[in-house]
Amino acid sequence: MELTHCKRLRSMMQPSILESMERKSFADMHCSVAQCLEVVGEWWSMLIVRDALLGVTRFDQFQERLGISRNILNQRLDNLTDHGVLEKVLYNDHPPRYEYRLTAKGQDLSPVVTTMRQWGDRYAAPDGPPLQLVHERCGTVFHAEMTCSNCGERVPPREVRAVSGPGDLDRLLEIRGKHSPKSKEPTNAEKE
Repeated sequence: MELTHCKRLRSMMQPSILESMERKSFADMHCSVAQCLEVVGEWWSMLIVRDALLGVTRFDQFQERLGISRNILNQRLDNLTDHGVLEKVLYNDHPPRYEYRLTAKGQDLSPVVTTMRQWGDRYAAPDGPPLQLVHERCGTVFHAEMTCSNCGERVPPREVRAVSGPGDLDRLLEIRGKHSPKSKEPTNAEKE
């Protein structure tokens, strides 16, 4: 079967055609984004985290909601557990049954999932958002925005510049011996 054009994805369970590809490991890369992708970069992993954030805890619930094969789901749950994103908790002795609960490390992925959801709502949901988040304190639908942890102001992407951090072992900001246009040497305040 030759795929000549792409149609809109209508269901998470709609089959897709993928060429055989080898997955690259980012384990040796000194980049926080690459290290995050090493743990949750496989698409099923992020959907499992999404569902866990929505309160799903049991294997059969994940399997039913995602339409994922049991062996792949088991591999992804084991990986997320091995990396401390989920913890496996026994809830029934006979037969042994487990729940998968988010750890603090897993809960810290909430802003990532929220940002991905908002991007999908804006660019890939022509009929409108399939899910909205309500701020319990005020009772309204909200949209997450990046704000400065120092002054509290909203931070648009164009008002951010990158500077080397203490873990920049590979000198990521250097391009052929020059700093990238958005990166400058840190100011004295940034060095402190």
